[in-house]
Amino acid sequence: MKNIKLIYLLICWLIASIAVGQIESKRDKIEALRVSFISQKVNFTTQEAQAFWPLYNEYQDKVINARKSFRQQYNKNTDYNFTTDKEAEAYLNAEIILKQKEVEYYKDYLDKLKKIIPVKKIALLLKAEEEFKKELIKNIKGNSPD
Repeated sequence: MKNIKLIYLLICWLIASIAVGQIESKRDKIEALRVSFISQKVNFTTQEAQAFWPLYNEYQDKVINARKSFRQQYNKNTDYNFTTDKEAEAYLNAEIILKQKEVEYYKDYLDKLKKIIPVKKIALLLKAEEEFKKELIKNIKGNSPD
């Protein structure tokens, strides 16, 4: 009986590991496509690229961590039919705090970018990010069965 439980646990662990690996693999592919797309659209010099990508990744990490923190507090198990106004107010305040952090990170990021790449390239970058999102969504919709 213990062997069956052990085998069952090992199979569950293996399946979970494979699923996580596939998700991370997809994220890595998307990230590689993003880097290629943005680099092509903005046309960084070697020096600009060396200064830009670490800063870009730092900014992305900050935003992702802020959103992750919010989602940990308010996740899919959260009952959004809050029992009290106080709970609903706390949720709304947490949402505002998240948005304020995102804006703060964005402003800081733009200020730092202005020191390493021309403003025109920053404008191209912002446009490239939006275009990439649209292309990604278009590709996902095109590959999904209807």
